[in-house]
Amino acid sequence: MVYAGNVEQRVNQLNRSECTPFGFRIFATYEVNVRLTDMKIHSIIDKLNPDLRSRENINGKKRVREFYAMSAEDSYGLFEAMAEIHGTQDKLKKIGQSDIEKAEESLAKTVKIEAQEKASPFTFKKCNIPVGSKITFARDESKVAIVADDKKVEYNGEIMSLTALAKMLLKLGKDGHVAGPRYFKYNGELLSDLRDRLEIK
Repeated sequence: MVYAGNVEQRVNQLNRSECTPFGFRIFATYEVNVRLTDMKIHSIIDKLNPDLRSRENINGKKRVREFYAMSAEDSYGLFEAMAEIHGTQDKLKKIGQSDIEKAEESLAKTVKIEAQEKASPFTFKKCNIPVGSKITFARDESKVAIVADDKKVEYNGEIMSLTALAKMLLKLGKDGHVAGPRYFKYNGELLSDLRDRLEIK
């Protein structure tokens, strides 16, 4: 979330940096009557949930950053509530994504999940999913697998990894690269999202 007099100009400034792997996008705009500061918006979010703010240790020093672990939809919901309180819903506008932006966002999610897989491989135990639980294929929830052990599932009598099952259901060859947890749900939540949520806590 960024406050700026000219939002497009500010996004262009942020995107000049070569240190970010993907560009910033405008998901929505909210025109306010009174000039705000980023600090006020940050203060609201920090009071609602202080765990969302990006914090890191660099050389033994704590660094608090202006970024938050929030989805664009959650951010929009916050501004939607503010607009409703002030009766200014007409000033809140969601910006549609182009096909290129959708493809780039999908790629960014895949890169993030793959990085997490390398740093912390997915296990059912980490997500508090017991052996014998049912998980569903996100693209066709009539396709159900059973958790066989901490890393494998059973599907149609065959034991395999989540990645192998995702490749099979997506009809990809063995060389196709997917992050299995992104394609299956447990109790209606994607396994990748469930892991993210539990790791943030």
